Amino acid sequence: MQIHLAAVTVDDQEKALQFYTNVLGFEKEKDIPMGAYRWLTVRAPEGLPGVELVLEPMGFAPAAVYQVARSKAAS
Repeated sequence: MQIHLAAVTVDDQEKALQFYTNVLGFEKEKDIPMGAYRWLTVRAPEGLPGVELVLEPMGFAPAAVYQVARSKAAS
C-alpha cells in the first residue's frame, strides 16, 4: 500500500505554493480552479511518482471542521 495524497491545510494557497516551491524545493504538480479555491498539489522532485501534498485552504468548510476537531483532540 502507498499513500498518494496527503493534505496540508494552509491559510493562503498562493503563499503556501511560493513557500513549498521557492523555499523547500517542491514542484507544482496540479493547479485546478475550484470556485474560490484551487485543487493545488506539489511534489518532491526526487520523490516517488504520484505522491503529492495537497495545499488545502482552511476556508474550505470540511477543512475548518477538521481543524476544530483536531484542536479539541489535542486539548
